[in-house]
Amino acid sequence: MTIASTWQRLRASLANSAGTVVFGMEDGTVSIFGLIFGVAATTSSRETILVAGASGAVAAAVSMMAGAYLDVETTRDRIKANRALLQTDATLDSSTLAASLSNRLAKAGLTPEQSAALSGAVQQDRKALGGLLAALQGAPEAPLNPWEQALWMLFADFAAAAVPILPFVLFSVPQARVVSGAVTLALLVALGVGRARIANRGTLRTVVETVSIGIAAALAGVIIGVLIDRGFNG
Repeated sequence: MTIASTWQRLRASLANSAGTVVFGMEDGTVSIFGLIFGVAATTSSRETILVAGASGAVAAAVSMMAGAYLDVETTRDRIKANRALLQTDATLDSSTLAASLSNRLAKAGLTPEQSAALSGAVQQDRKALGGLLAALQGAPEAPLNPWEQALWMLFADFAAAAVPILPFVLFSVPQARVVSGAVTLALLVALGVGRARIANRGTLRTVVETVSIGIAAALAGVIIGVLIDRGFNG
């Protein structure tokens, strides 16, 4: 396998996993942003902050990886079950199959007249009947690979979680608080833009929403950290 083909496969995999990557990065950024600022608000020990941030980042990334794997695996199982049901339907005669299609179209929200008209239009074409049933079952031709999605989630979550942590490796705690806050907010803005493009939503609204969640997480971390610190130290 050449480097060019490997790079092409990697790009295709990333394109298929764009939603997973953005979600993982948002989760890693927001959760560790809140954690790191909660700890940094109550101590000037870089070691304490880094241990808390690193352990939290690893735990969160592994947890999200497992969640992504299970989610895709469950979806694949559902698709297999739907396809098995579709194969059962395929053994029926055309009139019975059309009646089944009409019922499912009605359940999908079409009026009885619309369901009957659409079923009648494809009743003599078993391929068209099967295609409509497949569409109603929500069975895509190429379901996502659970390991592919899980690994992208692990990478994205951990890489994003490192952003608010790294300034505490490079700078003193007072400086790191400022730098960490600035670079994390910049990443949240970029993630907001990414979310807007993937979901075809308004960019400004999505950016504001994403940044607000990050700020809320940081404030919650600081409040909890200060309250616990005062509770133990008076």
